[in-house]
Amino acid sequence: MEFLLSSGVQTIQYLQENFKGYQSFLNCMSSVGDPRNILFVYFPLWFQLSQMVGTKMIWVSVIGDWFNLIFKWILFGHRPYWWIQETHFYQNHSVPHLEQFPITCETGPGSPSGHAMGSSCVWYVMITSVLSYTWPQKMKHSSMNNRCLCGTLWIAFWIIQISVCISRVFIATHFPHQVVLGVIGGMFVAEAFEHIPSIQTASLGTYVKTNLVLFFSAIIFYLALKLIDVDLLWSVPKAKKYCANPEWIHLDTTPFAGLVRNLGAFFGLGLALNSQIFIQSCEGQHCYKISYKLMCVASSLTILQLYNFIQIPTHTELLFYMLSFCKSASIPLTVVALIPYCIHLLMGQTEKKLD
Repeated sequence: MEFLLSSGVQTIQYLQENFKGYQSFLNCMSSVGDPRNILFVYFPLWFQLSQMVGTKMIWVSVIGDWFNLIFKWILFGHRPYWWIQETHFYQNHSVPHLEQFPITCETGPGSPSGHAMGSSCVWYVMITSVLSYTWPQKMKHSSMNNRCLCGTLWIAFWIIQISVCISRVFIATHFPHQVVLGVIGGMFVAEAFEHIPSIQTASLGTYVKTNLVLFFSAIIFYLALKLIDVDLLWSVPKAKKYCANPEWIHLDTTPFAGLVRNLGAFFGLGLALNSQIFIQSCEGQHCYKISYKLMCVASSLTILQLYNFIQIPTHTELLFYMLSFCKSASIPLTVVALIPYCIHLLMGQTEKKLD
């Protein structure tokens, strides 16, 4: 295992030495794979264009991130920036230097990569959804145009995933095998939800029950291992100890922060889809108009950017988790229910004035 990790360190050194000029691009690709962008960018865009795709995207990202958390706890994967400081592999040689960046110091275990897994599962949903509209399965004979489109989309998918993986390795927050596991895991989760159409008609009770199962199963798993003296938060002290800049350590990168954030978004989606104002906003002809959808997309993306200015206090972990849950829950409520309802009323009043 140490030979595999040391080979990963050599890969990181090679990337940092030879691709230094692409740092801005690689940092950007790391942001593309950031699971938080699923809520702030991908979901608001796709839900307004297709409710089915947007709903599936949240289910896939939440369940995928839950599996990612469980596998992180099981695999005990080290991260490069702290492993080189603790391993005895280099005891007869000088410890290799790995440059750190403001986004390097993730505090959770490293395997599998959450960014790679989140990116692959969400982009898999987007690619397969586009293909399902343009290339129905009932077509026995595909045209050359459809084949070209299919090939182009999947090439784009792999270019994005490879770029995200390289970016995560470049900043020394993951070993190469960790990002590969993340991509494969994300695709498996996304493909599984291709065969679960019932999520489109799930009731609020289903969302609440699923939330409780995900939350308590993670807590029980954590406490069970705690009883046998296995600390699943072992990675947090290592991150704090070996991070080059203490200001780069953020509470929202801890394992439980991601769990709470996802559960909040999941609950908010269930509440929004089953709310009366969402049902009212879908009534009439407005929801089928391109102008209505574009207004919803533009409004959602604009308003959600304001959420970045909301700073959650981090001096108390319990308070941080509670506020993080509420903030995440408010995002689907805003995108799914509040904004479409307001635009629905606005367009209705405009049409009355014209009449």
